[in-house]
Amino acid sequence: MALLEIRGLTKVFGGVRAITELDLDVADGEVVSIIGPNGAGKTTVFNIVTGMISPDDGTITFDGTNIVGLRPSQIIQLGIARTFQNVRLFPEMTVRENVMVARHCRTRAGVVGAILRTPSFRREEADTRRRAEEALAFFGTRLVGWRFDTPARSLSYANRRRLEIARAMAAEPKLLFLDEPTAGMNPRETQELTELIRRIRDETGVPVALIEHDMRVVKGVSERVVVLDHGQKIAEGPYREVARDERVIEAYLGRKATA
Repeated sequence: MALLEIRGLTKVFGGVRAITELDLDVADGEVVSIIGPNGAGKTTVFNIVTGMISPDDGTITFDGTNIVGLRPSQIIQLGIARTFQNVRLFPEMTVRENVMVARHCRTRAGVVGAILRTPSFRREEADTRRRAEEALAFFGTRLVGWRFDTPARSLSYANRRRLEIARAMAAEPKLLFLDEPTAGMNPRETQELTELIRRIRDETGVPVALIEHDMRVVKGVSERVVVLDHGQKIAEGPYREVARDERVIEAYLGRKATA
C-alpha cells in the first residue's frame, strides 16, 4: 500500500478540466517527479492534496486516512508539508523564526499558556527553537553565511528557497511536496539543491513529490516520473523510459530530447 494514493482525481475550473481522473501513488522512501508543460495541472494536484482547493471527484488517501475535505492545517498535522512556486516566507522575521513557525502544528500550548507563559509553554517554546535549529543544521555547508537571527529578507534568492524547504522539514513531514524548487537558480545552485533532495530521501527517509521543469534535476533524483498534459497522465515510469515516450516528446520534452 502506497503512503499517498490518489484515485480518479478530477477538478474543473469554469468548464475547463484542470485534472481528469488522475491516479497517482507515492511510496515510502521514493522521489516522484511530476512534469509536464505549463497548464498541465501539476500545481493543481498539489493544491488539492494539501487542502487548498477541493476536488470535484476522486479519492485521496494518505497513510490510510481519507484527506478529502480536510483543512490545510489538518493535512500538515497528518504529515504532508510543502513549498510553493513563489517563495512564501515572512521577510521581516528571522531565519530561525521562519522555521519555528512550522513547528506550531506540533505544539499543544494554547493562547492562555502563551499569555501566561506557563511552564509547559516555555518547555514547548524551547523545544520548538531547538528543533528549528536542527532543521536548519541539516543543510550544513549549503547554509554557509546564514545566521539564524538574520532577517529572511536579507537572504539571496537561492537561500530563500532553501529556507522554505528547511521550514517544511521542521514540520516533521511523512511526505514532502516541492513545487519547482530550482526555479530561478543558476546551474551551481540547481546542482546543490538536487543533492539536497537526495539527502532528504536518503538520510531522513522522507519521500518527496516534486514538480520540476529542469530535466537534469528530474533525471538526477527520481525513482519515477509522472507526466501530465492537459490534466491527464500520459506517461509514468523511470526517467529513461518516459524520456523516450513519443507522447511525452511531443507534449513537453521536444524532438531533440534524449535519455
